[in-house]
Amino acid sequence: MGKQKPSVREVHHSHSPKRSLWWFFLVATCIKVLLFPSYRSTDFEVHRNWLALTHSLPLSQWYFDETSPWTLDYPPFFAYFERFLSIFANLIDPQIVHLQEGLNYSSNKVVYFQRVTAILSDLSLLYGVYRLTRNLDSRKQKLIWSLIVWSPMLFIVDHVHFQYNGFLIGILLISLSYLEEGRDLLGGFVFAVLLCFKHLFAVAAPVYFVYLLRHYCWGGMIRGFSRLLIMGGVVTAVFASAFGPFFHLGQIQQVIQRLFPFGRGICHAYWAPNFWVFYIMSDKGLAFIFRKLGFSIQTPTASFTAGLVGDSSPFSVLPQITPFVTFIMVLLALSPCLFKAWKNPQPQMISRWIAYAYTCGFLFGWHVHEKASLHFVIPLAIVAAQTLEDARHYFLLSIVSCYSIFPLLFEAQEYPIKVLLLLLHSILMWSGFSAQFYDGTEGNSGATMKKGFVIGWVERIYLIGLVVIEIWGQILHPLLLGDKFAFAPLMLISIYCAFGIMYSWIWQLVYIVKSL
Repeated sequence: MGKQKPSVREVHHSHSPKRSLWWFFLVATCIKVLLFPSYRSTDFEVHRNWLALTHSLPLSQWYFDETSPWTLDYPPFFAYFERFLSIFANLIDPQIVHLQEGLNYSSNKVVYFQRVTAILSDLSLLYGVYRLTRNLDSRKQKLIWSLIVWSPMLFIVDHVHFQYNGFLIGILLISLSYLEEGRDLLGGFVFAVLLCFKHLFAVAAPVYFVYLLRHYCWGGMIRGFSRLLIMGGVVTAVFASAFGPFFHLGQIQQVIQRLFPFGRGICHAYWAPNFWVFYIMSDKGLAFIFRKLGFSIQTPTASFTAGLVGDSSPFSVLPQITPFVTFIMVLLALSPCLFKAWKNPQPQMISRWIAYAYTCGFLFGWHVHEKASLHFVIPLAIVAAQTLEDARHYFLLSIVSCYSIFPLLFEAQEYPIKVLLLLLHSILMWSGFSAQFYDGTEGNSGATMKKGFVIGWVERIYLIGLVVIEIWGQILHPLLLGDKFAFAPLMLISIYCAFGIMYSWIWQLVYIVKSL
């Protein structure tokens, strides 16, 4: 007998996931295009300047140029990426890539060009999401797609404020997808590529190292050593292709100084909601109390938030914090995860472990940007659909993280945009989790009782507190205090959201410790 042809239903099913994902991407693209005229941060000019300097200058001057204050401080692969984009920018408008005349250039051509590049670069995110979800059932697929492809944080940070986080996180997701499939060599290769695009993703490097050593290299002297050499060779080749030209030019020290400007303060200009917020506030509180008690406490002249250049950790009472201290704290926070990765390296746990690593880096790292919460919020969306507890945790974390970046969009015209994006995201999460975890059970009377997605009363009170904080900052503070204590609303957001992020870190830590 001849081979039976697949039914129309089977053919449709085999193609529908890709088609549906493209529809998700198309809807997201429409929203991104509508955001073209919105506010742009200085990061927009940062990336335009990088287009100009990589196009106008020889490679030997890329990490030395100071024509603009926004000097190149990303690894070489991202510089090569900007050089590639500059080819098309020059064709559209040569002034975009002019080193002097292009400074602060803001014509419609440059705006549209850079906005479009951010959209197109999100294709790596789309591919990463597809690889991680292609073997899941349709309901879980669409839930995860809505959490990632329609992430309000990515809309705000990449397509209003302006950056390329979707592109970079997409590379991370591709790496995770290979690890979950057991293709460790490819997973390690892609992660090495990611580090050569943006070095701040290196926070997860200890987890990668322990996991790959145990899962890929371990198992007999000859086999283990040969695999270690193969993995080491692949990673070395990636870094050589990125940094090799600068090593040949004798500029490695200059490149490293640009990538790690430790003269910056422990916090960014807007305090990221992490552990150091509590440390800073404790120091200020103790200094105030001791002065009232008659002790001579000097007021530090250095800044917590030095941006371009600055001094480190100007505390009045508590011990000074250095980059080395934050490095040790991150490693200590990571240690339970590293132990688990060594003891039982499970591919299905790798996304959780990597997300936990980035949470540790966010909470205890040096000069952390509030936008870095994307590094763990997006990977955690992959596991949010696994259990009801995961969903409850993600629901709270996603809302808190999104709200914490509201200060990035400080102009009045963008206020409805960020609020609407967060509200729509919350509704989508609630409906998606309710559909995923719907359970119909019979009660004592024989009637069917519907149990859907609910969160605990503590989480509800905390989320209501976010509304209170926002009402205070937008209405009550200006009404009651006017221009006095103008920093207070931002400080309240940072402190309050820090409690939510700390809760997420503790929740993830407990989950990892209890896991088999």
